[in-house]
Amino acid sequence: MSHAKQLSIRALVVDDEAPARRYLTLLLRRDPDIGSVIECDGFDVLELLGADLPETVIFVTAHDTYALRAFEAGALDYILKPLDKARFSRALERAKGRLARGTPYHAHSVSRIAVKSRGQTLFLKASEIDWIEAARCYACLHLGGATHIVRRTIQELERDLDARTFFRIHRSIIVNLERVRGLEMQESGEYEVVLDSKIRLKLSRRFRKGLQDRLGGL
Repeated sequence: MSHAKQLSIRALVVDDEAPARRYLTLLLRRDPDIGSVIECDGFDVLELLGADLPETVIFVTAHDTYALRAFEAGALDYILKPLDKARFSRALERAKGRLARGTPYHAHSVSRIAVKSRGQTLFLKASEIDWIEAARCYACLHLGGATHIVRRTIQELERDLDARTFFRIHRSIIVNLERVRGLEMQESGEYEVVLDSKIRLKLSRRFRKGLQDRLGGL
């Protein structure tokens, strides 16, 4: 989805089943913020778009086994069929929030994240996280020299953390902007994000401009 003029949203419905496409199109056209809806087939559309992937994708499927693939493709949200209208509405509002702000929508950002470790629950301060790495349906939180694993997807963490501080630089990496020392171009022409800890992280082309803008146009 992307904004056109006058805050009108253009929506692309991708589904292999025509009845499913028609139903989603009907729901979208009931929303006054949706200006136009286009239908097409196939999951592979997302992968073919690559770096040109729309900034807001909601994945709807009857198969929960596709969840990981959807998030790896950059989906904002994931909804299982049969479609629940209330759940769809919440996802649509989240998408509109992202489009309006240019950053992930969330009603509030969390200040602490609960992590279970060796029979106890730790409450980590979000502000102390240096960077986050996706590991299938888990995420690795890196704080200084310590690493904690939580059963959360990187999409969920991106939604919950303060978008003013945390920024996605790769489909599997989120960084705390307060920890970023700079960007460094490699011989290949690709960039790496260098943290204060001297950790180097791959910067995806898709997120490069957004990060440079957030860092002051470096």
